[in-house]
Amino acid sequence: MKNFKFLCVFLLAITFSGFSQTPTDFLSKEFHKSRRDALRAKMPPNSVAVVFANPLRNRANDVDYVFHQDPNFYYLTGYREPNGVLVLFSDNQTDENGISYNEILYVQEKDERAEQWNGKRLGIEGAKKNLGFKVAFNGQDFVDSKVDFTKFDRVFIEKFNDDYRNSERETAEIYDLVKSFKEKANYNPKNFLSPIKKQIYEFIKVTPIKNSANVAQIIGRALAYDPSLKNDEDLMQYKDATTDKLKKELKQKITLKLASKTNIDVSFLSNNLAALREVKTAEELKLLTKAVRISAVGQIEVMKAMKPHMSETELQGIHEFVYKKYGAEYEGYPSIVGAGNNGCILHYIENNKTKVGNDLVLMDLGAEYRGYTADVTRTIPANGKFTKEQKEIYDIVYAAQEAGIAESKVGNSFGAPNVACRKVINEGLAKLGIIKSVDEKHNYLPHGVTHYIGLDVHDAGTYGTFVENSVITVEPGIYIPEGSNCDKKYWGIAVRIEDDILITNNGPINLSGEAPRKSDEIEKMMKKKSVLNEFILPDLD
Repeated sequence: MKNFKFLCVFLLAITFSGFSQTPTDFLSKEFHKSRRDALRAKMPPNSVAVVFANPLRNRANDVDYVFHQDPNFYYLTGYREPNGVLVLFSDNQTDENGISYNEILYVQEKDERAEQWNGKRLGIEGAKKNLGFKVAFNGQDFVDSKVDFTKFDRVFIEKFNDDYRNSERETAEIYDLVKSFKEKANYNPKNFLSPIKKQIYEFIKVTPIKNSANVAQIIGRALAYDPSLKNDEDLMQYKDATTDKLKKELKQKITLKLASKTNIDVSFLSNNLAALREVKTAEELKLLTKAVRISAVGQIEVMKAMKPHMSETELQGIHEFVYKKYGAEYEGYPSIVGAGNNGCILHYIENNKTKVGNDLVLMDLGAEYRGYTADVTRTIPANGKFTKEQKEIYDIVYAAQEAGIAESKVGNSFGAPNVACRKVINEGLAKLGIIKSVDEKHNYLPHGVTHYIGLDVHDAGTYGTFVENSVITVEPGIYIPEGSNCDKKYWGIAVRIEDDILITNNGPINLSGEAPRKSDEIEKMMKKKSVLNEFILPDLD
C-alpha cells in the first residue's frame, strides 16, 4: 500500500510539473535588455526609435496564419505576441509623477474571452515580470497617448510594408498602432527618401543636363533593385525625358524635394540592428547551434529511411517530425525536397513528386528553435548509390564547398567563399566538358553561396568582412536542367551541399558537420537501419 501511494504521488508530480511545462530555454530578458542598451548607445541625443511587432495575417475566412514575430522586434523585446510597440528613447524621459524612464513596451491587453480561444496573453504585468520592462502599457494607451514625436530631432522607424488588415472589432491592432503613430509623427512618405532614392536625387542635382543620359541609365538599373521607384512620377519622367527644357524643370523639382525636411529616418534601425545581429552572443549561439544540430539529425534520419518508393512529401515529413521531436517550434522556411529535375528549381516547395525513384534528391531544410533558424542541405541518391555521373557532379560540389569553407575566416571579404567555390566548379565543369572553358559564362550555379543565419534564414548583417561569432552558410551547387547544352547523361542532375559555419578567430567551425557530406559517407549512412522501417500505416486506397 505504501508503494502504491508513493506511485500515485509520483505520477501526480510528473503530471503537474514536467509534462505540463512550457519551454524555459528562450533568450533571457537580460539578453533583450542588453540589445536595447546597445542600440540606444548608437542613437544620437534627442532621438527615439519606434519598432512595431508583426501583425496577424489571414490565411482564409476566419483562420489566420501561425503568428511569427518580427525578428528585430523580438531581438529587442522577447515579446512573442502581435500588436506590440517598443518606444526606445536616447535620453531619459520624465512622466507627470516625476518617474524617469527610457523605454516603453506596449502590449496586447489581457482579455479572458480572447485568451480562451487563442491562448494566454502576457499583458502589462507579464511584460514587466517576464521581459524585464519597468514601464509597460496596453496598446490602446499608445493610441490614446499625447506623445509628440515631432519634438525629437530624429525618429527612427523601419519602412512600413502596410500588409495588414484593419479589423472592425479591434481598436489596438497593428493597423491602429501604425495609423496612430503616423498621425502623432506627421508621417508623410513624400517627406523622406529611401537611401537609394536619395542617392539618385543627389546624382540628378549634381549632374549637368548634357550628361542626364547617364543618370537615366542609373535609374533604369535601380528599378531592378527597388521597383517602388516607378511610383515616383518625377523620377520616371526624368528618366524618359527627351527635351532639355523638361529635364531642367524636373531637376528643379527633384532638387527641392531633396531639400525638404523631416525628422523621420527609415535606414538607421535596419543598418544598426543588422550590425548588432550579425555578431551572435554566447546565448544566441547555444540556441542557433541546437537548431543546426536538429536539422543535421533530420538529414541523417532521412538518409537511413530513404527508399525509391517514397514521395517528396513523405521525406519532408520525416525531416519535420525530427524537428518536432526535439521541440523545434517551426521550420525556418518552406521545406525544399526536390527529386531529379525538381532539384534544379532553387526554391522548389511543392514537394509533390509521388515517387523519387532512382533520382538524386536535394533536401534543403532547417529547423527553427526558439527563434533561431538553421539552413542545411544534403543531396543523396534515392536508391542509396550514386551513379557515375551523379558522383562526378556531387564530388565537384563537395570540393567547391571545402574551398568555400576554408575561406570563411575572420578578415576575409564576404564574397571570398563565393569566389573560391566558383573557381572549383568552373574547373570541374570544364574538365567534364559541360562547359568549354573555365571562363565560359553559364547558369549552372545561378546563386551566391553565402548568407548569414540567425533569427532569419537570410539573416541581417553588414555583408562586409567576416567577424568573429557570425554564422553563415556555405552552399555551392550545380544544377543541370533537362535540355541543357551539354551531354544528356548529366540532364536532371541537381546537387547542393549547404552547411552552417561559425566564424571564429581560430578558423571556421562546421556546426552541421555531423550530417555526412562526402559521397561515400552518405552511401555508408544510407545502408544503416532506420527506426521508421517498421512504421507501416494501413492502405487507405
